[in-house]
Amino acid sequence: MDVFLMVRRKKMTMFLDAKDTTTVLELKKMIEGITKRAPADQRLYNKDDEIMEDDSQLQECGITNAVAKAQLPAEVGLAFKNEFDGTWEDLEKVPYSNPPELPDVMKPGNDTSCQPED
Repeated sequence: MDVFLMVRRKKMTMFLDAKDTTTVLELKKMIEGITKRAPADQRLYNKDDEIMEDDSQLQECGITNAVAKAQLPAEVGLAFKNEFDGTWEDLEKVPYSNPPELPDVMKPGNDTSCQPED
């Protein structure tokens, strides 16, 4: 079955779809096509921030079509290996910003539409 993924690293978010039988290594190859970073330089994390092993299938990592739907994709964390010293960066997913509060005239329940007066 198809699973839908939201791969996040710092301020970057990628939306991907795959089969639940796809291996983590195959997912890393999809990410390589976007980021130009080799699979060996990528580390993927599941929803519990545990490292996903390359030979595991997505369904073995808890990513199934029941939890990874198009309207609510499963979140996967991504970290890269430092090119200079070979250490792994910490998993960092910058929170999304919150929109400003709606003005009073736009809040539901406020009927400010122009009504003809009798």
